Amino acid sequence: MKIENRQKFLLIGAIVVVSLLVADKIIVGPLVSGWKERTVRIAELKRSIAQGKQILQREDTIRNRWDNMRTNTLPDDVSLAENQVLRAFDDWSRDSRISISGIKPQWKRTTDDYMTLECRADASGTIEALTRFLYNLEKDHLALKVEAVEISSRDNDGQQLTLALQVSGLLLNPLVQ
Repeated sequence: MKIENRQKFLLIGAIVVVSLLVADKIIVGPLVSGWKERTVRIAELKRSIAQGKQILQREDTIRNRWDNMRTNTLPDDVSLAENQVLRAFDDWSRDSRISISGIKPQWKRTTDDYMTLECRADASGTIEALTRFLYNLEKDHLALKVEAVEISSRDNDGQQLTLALQVSGLLLNPLVQ
């Protein structure tokens, strides 16, 4: 092979290699990374669609549960709601035979959509009576959530116990006071 032909061949080979390298960096690389990004996005969308289908299948259950929760919230009237919670505490204490030494209700407005009534109650009784009281509180239809429970003994044998309880009640769409 002649030197001139070899130089042309090497020059053409070098141009081909450089053009392949440039094509890889400018064309193939971005296409491959775009393909990978689209694959990830498609997988996310498929997961989102599957989750949406599951929610649609459970629509009746979710709506029934929300309607049940909404109907069991405290009444729109603040004083009526507070009275209802205090009456419920009285009923639970009478049923479980505990003595309540104090209840401190306090309203908290978190957003324009709802308010919470936080009640701190102090009670005393036997373990059975306190257990019955907590059971009655939990099974009641009112939208109350037990935030904190503290039980301590008042005697050496643990027969007389004191209960410090904090619950919060939900009031949806309160009237502006």
